[in-house]
Amino acid sequence: MDWSLVALTIVAAYDVSDDSRRARLAALLQTCGDRIQLSVFVLTLGDDELDELQARALSIIDPEEDSLYLFRQCGGCWEAARCIGQAYPPTQEYFWAVL
Repeated sequence: MDWSLVALTIVAAYDVSDDSRRARLAALLQTCGDRIQLSVFVLTLGDDELDELQARALSIIDPEEDSLYLFRQCGGCWEAARCIGQAYPPTQEYFWAVL
């Protein structure tokens, strides 16, 4: 099995001080997943896509001032997530593919 094709669930959280950099980073993250808080996204990516995202994010942020956390979530961890109040985990949509 080619593990690079397996989708990973990633929680991305950032703290970016500059408005322009913050907007560009948020736009990048939104292309890969769902915003669940102002500076927190849940992403579904393959290993190669995660590497590309990391490189693109590094070209946006200022490593001396900003931070970006990328937390890989295993299936069991994600299933055990607890949400309170208005919070809810994004549902994963499955599609049929004919190869």
